[in-house]
Amino acid sequence: MEEKISASIVATFFKKLQDYLSVDVAIVGAGPSGLVAARDLALAGKKVALFERRLAPGGGIWGGGMLFNEIVFQQEAAAILDEMEIAYADAGDGYITADSVLVASALIYRARQAGAVIFNSVSVEDIVCRHEAVCGVVVNWTSVTRLAMHVDPLVIMAKAVLDGTGHPSEIIHLASKKAGMSLDTPTGAVMGEKPMWMEKGEASTVENTKRLYPGLYASGMAANNAMGGFRMGPIFGGMLQSGKKVARLILDDLNE
Repeated sequence: MEEKISASIVATFFKKLQDYLSVDVAIVGAGPSGLVAARDLALAGKKVALFERRLAPGGGIWGGGMLFNEIVFQQEAAAILDEMEIAYADAGDGYITADSVLVASALIYRARQAGAVIFNSVSVEDIVCRHEAVCGVVVNWTSVTRLAMHVDPLVIMAKAVLDGTGHPSEIIHLASKKAGMSLDTPTGAVMGEKPMWMEKGEASTVENTKRLYPGLYASGMAANNAMGGFRMGPIFGGMLQSGKKVARLILDDLNE
C-alpha cells in the first residue's frame, strides 16, 4: 500500500510537470491579480501555470488587515465577486467587505477549476530571453533557494510571463537590472512604489497594469511598483480588476 501511494504521487506529479514545461502563460506569484488572470486565461483556452514560492497560494489576502481576516473592496468589484460566487456584505459609502479566507480559497479554487495549474513551493529565480522578448522562467524549489543550495534549476518556456509578485516586482527587476531591458515606464526602469494612499493606489493599480516589454506583463502591486504607483493596503478591488485587465491584454497579444 505504501509503495502504491508514493508511486501514484510521483507519477502524477511528474506527468503534470512534464506537461507544463511549455505553456502559453507563466504567472509568477499566485496572489489575487495572478489568480484572477489565470482563471480568465484558462477559461479562454490558454495553457497557464502559476508559480508560487509559498506553500499556500493566495498572496496577501489571507491575513486581511493586521491579521483581522476581513478585507474591503470598492462596490465596483462586486461584479467580479459575483462571477466567482464569493459572498460579501455591504459596508456603506460604496464599500463591501468579505472574509479573507473565503476570498483566498475561492480565487485559488476558481483558477484551478478553470484549468490553470499551480506549482506551489516553487520560486522563479530568473527569466529566459530570446530575440528581444521574454519567453520563459527559470524555476527551483523554494527550499533550495532559501537554503542557498548549489542546485541548478529547470526552465519553463512561455509565450507570455506575468509578474504578479506584489510589492517587490521581482521578475520586472530581473528584466531591468540583469537583462538590461528598457521597460515601458517613464524612466525605462522600475520606478518604485510610493507611500500608502488607498484611493490613488486602487486606481493606479489598474492603470499601471500593462505589458512592460515584449512577453513581459505586470499586474497588481508589481505593476504599481514598476510604474511608481501608490500603496493601497487591505483593499483589493483594484487587484481583481488588474487581473481581469492583464488577462485581456495577454489574450489580445497571443491571439494576434
